[in-house]
Amino acid sequence: MSYAPTAPHTALTDFSGLPRFGDIQVADIEPSITHLLSKAQNALDEVTAPSFPAVWTKMTQVLDVEVEKLSRAWGVISHLNAVADNPEQRLAYNHMLPKVTEFWTQMGANEKLFQKYEQIDQSLLNAEQKKALNNALRNFILGGAKLTGEKKVRFAQIQEEQAALGQKFSENVLDATDAWFYLCPLDELAGVPEEVIQEAQEEAKRHGQVGYRLNLKMPCYLPVMQYAQNAALRATLYKAYQTRASDQASAEALKFDNSQIIQKTLALRHEEAQLLGFEHFAALSLEPKMAHSAQQVIAFLRDLATKARPFGEKDLQEMREFAQSIGIDEPAPSDWTFIAERLKEHRYAFSDLEVKAYFPYPKVLSGLFKIIETLFEVSIEPDMAPVWHPDVGFYKIVRNQEIIGQFYLDPTARQSKRGGAWMDGVRNRWMRPDNAQLQSPVAYLVCNFAKGQGDQPALLTHDDVITLFHEFGHGLHHMLTQVNEQDVSGISGVEWDAVELPSQFMENFCWEWSVLQHMSSHYQTGEVMPKTLFDKMLAAKNFQSGLQTLRQVEFSLFDMLIHAQTHAQVDFMAIQKEVKQEVALIQSPPWSRTPQSFSHIFAGGYAAGYYSYKWAEVLSADAYAAFEETMSEAGELSQAMGTKFRKEILEVGGSRDAMDSFKAFRGREPNIEALLRHQGMLEAA
Repeated sequence: MSYAPTAPHTALTDFSGLPRFGDIQVADIEPSITHLLSKAQNALDEVTAPSFPAVWTKMTQVLDVEVEKLSRAWGVISHLNAVADNPEQRLAYNHMLPKVTEFWTQMGANEKLFQKYEQIDQSLLNAEQKKALNNALRNFILGGAKLTGEKKVRFAQIQEEQAALGQKFSENVLDATDAWFYLCPLDELAGVPEEVIQEAQEEAKRHGQVGYRLNLKMPCYLPVMQYAQNAALRATLYKAYQTRASDQASAEALKFDNSQIIQKTLALRHEEAQLLGFEHFAALSLEPKMAHSAQQVIAFLRDLATKARPFGEKDLQEMREFAQSIGIDEPAPSDWTFIAERLKEHRYAFSDLEVKAYFPYPKVLSGLFKIIETLFEVSIEPDMAPVWHPDVGFYKIVRNQEIIGQFYLDPTARQSKRGGAWMDGVRNRWMRPDNAQLQSPVAYLVCNFAKGQGDQPALLTHDDVITLFHEFGHGLHHMLTQVNEQDVSGISGVEWDAVELPSQFMENFCWEWSVLQHMSSHYQTGEVMPKTLFDKMLAAKNFQSGLQTLRQVEFSLFDMLIHAQTHAQVDFMAIQKEVKQEVALIQSPPWSRTPQSFSHIFAGGYAAGYYSYKWAEVLSADAYAAFEETMSEAGELSQAMGTKFRKEILEVGGSRDAMDSFKAFRGREPNIEALLRHQGMLEAA
């Protein structure tokens, strides 16, 4: 049995409440995690001893308690690594990453623990415990528990190598994004929104420069691509963005090239699959998902591409014709975003800038809270907790005067913060076996919106609003669960290709007038968005849905095909080229290197799983159709349907199969018709 050193009294080893972000020191990371690893290892040794009874409650009381503490502490460090990166913290994180990975790998492949779980009498378990146990038995097999000798050792090495490569991939994308800038004079910024220009000027001042400093973070990059009248400026940013973290970047940025990391990662994943007896990594990845095989997913994606292609061709033809009318006869790849935005303004007589004025962040947030409170019979209230940045808010979700969940909300983009948006768990709902107390769930909700300028509040685009609703869908799945077994509460245990159901479901509310009325208010006048403007937005809802669908299929098909190869060395750029030729209507320049920044599949858990977005979109559109079918003539949503969705989808979490939950809510299996209708592509079905 290993020896547990004296417990260091640090913020990371205090589990009495919420994380003490203000007290966490970089110097605490190594001793705290080392101590928690030792405690977890002791617990593992204890439950795998021959004399320890194969009883679920006794095993969880010893092992799960210590492992959960380790998971929570490491989760805090990982979170800070994503939202507040700095060199000292990164060094400490990377130092401990192999050790943490080694523990998880060894526990997941521990043959004695596997055998102990196999001996548990399932007749003594409740439904939640049975589901958690069966998931665990499956995961043991996928974690290498049946491997022996050199194969077992090699499997563990592969896990550590993959963890290190994934972390380095993510660091390279962040560092490449943070390092790039373009300092330009004001006359190059014609057409760019005023708040972007102001922020670029402030950014230059912060770096002791004169002029306007542009960067590749979304609040800057996207508006420039949409509105900058200077084609050369658009081309400069486009090339920098498309070649981030690649061999096509500038000489000083080649140190961030992810090309070799991708090759090594794909080879390791293939080797892992071979060790476990799978033909390729895609088959291994799909084992715990709803989809049955790579062939099924590929067929689903190609069928969707076939349905979307006529609409995509029409979208592209309309853009080409419009481009000529504004003097762009031969559009460059960097021109299409600009052309699309001009065409949308021309056709629907509104712009994203006009819409943005009606979505100040505080008003949107209150509107989001209102729809959640109305549909799901809860209240959301501000709360107090230590945070990692002044922009971060903290809230509690209350039902019947009881706190059922809490969440941190970090909305703003900034230096040293990873791009994108995500939800992650701080802790799961769990009837703790160590103190018989019910632990309420807590979540991180992270976005990357532009900050407000001066007295002007942060203004969100409608796409930003959709992103906020999307992440809250994940958060509700995590926080509204009523499951008491932590391994299947909230999103835990939910099949990966179904986990996007609640998030994409919530997006639909952003297109309901009855909802938008409560979350729109002009930041200067306070007036609600005019119905005429909303009608224009609604008319434009499916603008270029054909091209957008094809783009998602392209990413998903690329992901599935590179992981469905039956050999270790994969020419991923050649596969990307083939996929683009098959699916895409707009071809990329030969120097484009989008895989090198595709963090979802190389650093974010979506390997051979990116298709999940489209797969779950079928589920979410069909689920939302139930609300449409019960909506009042005035457009009011059915609270009864909200209650049913909460009970059959959100509250049950991963305690039963996703298909069973969907059928319990909808009364049947899903079909694709609602998705095609929502995206204006039903005619070609």
